[in-house]
Amino acid sequence: MVRSHSLVLFFGLAGLASVSAHKEPKTEAEIETQRALQRAAYYCAPAVGEFTAARKRAWRQQVLAGLPLNQAAFAPTAGNPSLPTNDELFASGTFESEAQPSSRAQQELLACDVVEDETEMQNNTCVLTPIVTEGPYYHKMGHPIRQNIADYQIGLLTYLDIGVIDVNTCKPLPNVLVDIWQANATGHYAGHPDPAPHLKDEQPQVGGKRAGLLSAFPRTNYHEQWLRGAWKTDSHGIARFTTIFPGYYTGRATHVHAKVFTSWTENPNGTFDGHKLAHVGQFFFEDELNLQIDKMWPYVENPIRDIRGRTRNWRDSLNIFEDSHGPEGEYNPIFKMHLLGGVINQGLVGFITMGVNASYDLDNWWKG
Repeated sequence: MVRSHSLVLFFGLAGLASVSAHKEPKTEAEIETQRALQRAAYYCAPAVGEFTAARKRAWRQQVLAGLPLNQAAFAPTAGNPSLPTNDELFASGTFESEAQPSSRAQQELLACDVVEDETEMQNNTCVLTPIVTEGPYYHKMGHPIRQNIADYQIGLLTYLDIGVIDVNTCKPLPNVLVDIWQANATGHYAGHPDPAPHLKDEQPQVGGKRAGLLSAFPRTNYHEQWLRGAWKTDSHGIARFTTIFPGYYTGRATHVHAKVFTSWTENPNGTFDGHKLAHVGQFFFEDELNLQIDKMWPYVENPIRDIRGRTRNWRDSLNIFEDSHGPEGEYNPIFKMHLLGGVINQGLVGFITMGVNASYDLDNWWKG
C-alpha cells in the first residue's frame, strides 16, 4: 500500500510563502528573508531552549534509570548505569520527560547531574538553520524510512536527536519527515565508491571557494543504502537516529546532511518519494571532537589521512560551514555532543534543534 503524508499549516510571516534554495543569500530580498528567520530565532528562544532541555532530561532519566543491557560490562549490579539498546531508545514513551527514576540511588545520581538553564536558548543546542546546498550525493529515489541507518558500517556508535520547530509558531513540528545522509568512517557515501575513471588521478582544486575539492564520485552502485534514512518526527517534534560518527573526505569538514519534508509518499518497499521540501541543511561537529575520533579505528584508515588530512570547519570548501551560520553569523549548526558512557569509545549522543518555515516548498535537487 502506498501512503501519502502532508502537513497543512497557517503561517504568519508575510512574504515568505514561496522561496527558492540558495547556498547563500545574495539579493536584498534573500538577505531580508534570512534576517526574518533570524529574528524568529530570538522570538522562539525560550521555546527552543525548553524543547532541547526536556529532551536532555528524558535522555538522562532513561540512561540512569537502568534500562536493560546491551553491554554486559555496564550491568547495574556492577554499580553502573546500563546503556539502552536501539529498540529501547526509540520505544514509545522512552523519551517522555515525565519519566522519573525508580529508586533513591537513581534520584541521587540525577541530582548530581548538571542542571541547565531551561529558559534560555543555548548557543550550542539550537539553530534556525539557513538553507545550504544538498551536495552531489543525495539519492532522490530509494531513501529508506528507518531510524537505524548504520547497516553494517563500522564506526563509533552515535545517536542523533534532531528536533524540528516551526519558526512561525515557535512550537515543535510533528509528522514531518527528517531525511539524513552521511559519509562512512573512511569518507565514502553509499553508492559512490570510486572516482570516474578519467579522474582517478585528479588533484584537489587550488584556491577559490572550491579549494580542496575533487569532482564528485559518480553513482555506480544502485543497491547500497547504508548511512541513509528518514524518520517522521513524533508528537514532540523529534526524530532520532542510530548511526556511526561520520568520516571526512577531501575539502569538506565532517558533516551530516538533512532535509525536512512536510509532504511525502511512503512506498511499499519501505522507501519514500518526497514532495514538499521545507528545508535543506548540513550539521557539523566540533573540531576538537573530530580530531579525537580521527585517532580511533577505523577512522585511522581514511585513505587521505596521511596525504591531505582532514579539513577543519573554518576551512570548509564552498563556505558551507560559514553559510550554515547565516548571513550575520548568529546561527550554530554544530551538534551538542555527550558521551554515552564513561569514555568516548562507548559512543556519543548528539542534540540539535532546527527551525524551519513549514510554508516553504523548495526546489533544491542537485543540478550537477
